Amino acid sequence: MNIDRIDHIVLTVASIDKTCEFYSKVLGMRIERFGEGRVALRFGDQKINLHQVGSEFEPKANRATAGSGDVCFITRAPIDAVLARLASCGVALIEGPVTRTGALGPITSVYFRDPDLNLIEVARYP
Repeated sequence: MNIDRIDHIVLTVASIDKTCEFYSKVLGMRIERFGEGRVALRFGDQKINLHQVGSEFEPKANRATAGSGDVCFITRAPIDAVLARLASCGVALIEGPVTRTGALGPITSVYFRDPDLNLIEVARYP
């Protein structure tokens, strides 16, 4: 088996509407509706499928819980622009900018939380 990339991840959320509003407004993701009432957030060649707490689609994670996610998104925008966007949207910064190690080497990261308190990292490669 030769894994190439991640196609999608799933976040279990308390409110699909609030999650869509946050990710589209703050991170510029596109809302996609598909299948029988399914909702996803698209960006690049990936997506985040959303499951409403208590109405998850099967199969699902063994302990699907809102707020248990920790995900890093890569941006091409300067970190100063990311910080300005977060500030203009009223998003509180938890940490950063800090240097971390991404899949391809050093990155500069900032951390904040989404409406379900998932940890969100936005990072930029030099």
